Amino acid sequence: MRSIRPILTATAVAAALALTATACGGGDDKAAAPAADKSAASAASGAEAAAGVTDALKRHGVDLAKWKSGQWKNWNKDKWLRDAKDFANPVIKGLWKPDRMATAKDPQKTMAYGDSSGNQNGSDPAPAPVKAQEEKHPYHRYAAPVGKVFFDSPEGSMVCSGTVVKDPKHPGKSNLVWTAGHCVHAGGKGGWYRNIMFVPSYNDQGESIAQLRSAPPQEVAPYGKYWADWAMTSSAWIKDGGPTGGQGAAYDYALLHVKPENGGKSLEETVGNALTVDFNAPAAKNIPSMGAWGYPAAPPFDGQLMNKCVDRPGQLSVNPSAPAMWRIGCTMTGGSSGGGWFISGPDGKSELVSNTSIGPVTSGWLAGPRLGQGAQQLYRAMSDRYANQ
Repeated sequence: MRSIRPILTATAVAAALALTATACGGGDDKAAAPAADKSAASAASGAEAAAGVTDALKRHGVDLAKWKSGQWKNWNKDKWLRDAKDFANPVIKGLWKPDRMATAKDPQKTMAYGDSSGNQNGSDPAPAPVKAQEEKHPYHRYAAPVGKVFFDSPEGSMVCSGTVVKDPKHPGKSNLVWTAGHCVHAGGKGGWYRNIMFVPSYNDQGESIAQLRSAPPQEVAPYGKYWADWAMTSSAWIKDGGPTGGQGAAYDYALLHVKPENGGKSLEETVGNALTVDFNAPAAKNIPSMGAWGYPAAPPFDGQLMNKCVDRPGQLSVNPSAPAMWRIGCTMTGGSSGGGWFISGPDGKSELVSNTSIGPVTSGWLAGPRLGQGAQQLYRAMSDRYANQ
């Protein structure tokens, strides 16, 4: 029977994420995807790549000035951009104020957290719950590449989690963030979410909502705010993703390319680290320990604190025709979606192998997609898109 106890402590796994503080505002203490995935990534890196966001919106009858003045709140079907090539996310400076970030909702009621226990033919026994532990703060010292993803949906302002990852075409200067598909796109019955922004090491000092409302900017966003200027997710998620994962759960991953709200160096240079993505991780039985990081927001959490779980992984089959997902015991809730899952690589450094996707409403375990060929194609397409910039 598969062990359900962590083989390594959370501290041991987290050690590979530890950074020397950079010159930021925080200071020193402060499994193969379907073939269609390739076509979605290719479309996103085609002619649309050369068009500015103004033209992208105008093509759909949307005026940029009106959009920034509030037209983005129009979620009528004809205004909700859906296709891979239609992503548009204009920067609206000052939109994500500390209070708005602190009170954004967890996505549990509208996104991928459901009741499904999966197709048990091909699933390992459900793991025992592993209690989430808060990461030590200041977060920029212990897990700086981890952060929060903020976005607007028809239900209001929402939060997910994300991780800074390396960019093959821009070594040392990556602007890429890995997250979940359901944190950027509503799936089969919706389109791209709006005002998508990433904040690495959000709430660096681990303060309460009340404290954050009056906290200085460097404590809320020690490395600044980064707006997504392009997003990619799998065609399977766009086609089949649903409120509880749906048939697209095994392909519930996404990649953001971001830029700083107020200009400056690349995300990786500013944060001081970015993680390698492993698209060929060993089978679950050969991995002694896997860790998940994120900002859970559904009760008993409030979304302000970074948490982590470490367990020996098993697999979960939610669809006989799709690759099995990773699964670990973990009590994190909605809001941790999109947060990275890490294993220790050959060099002892943490590598990203998945992201939080689904889990039961009882919050005893989490599952994430196995990143294979389709995810790798998406990753390369994003890197290629910005190769000459």
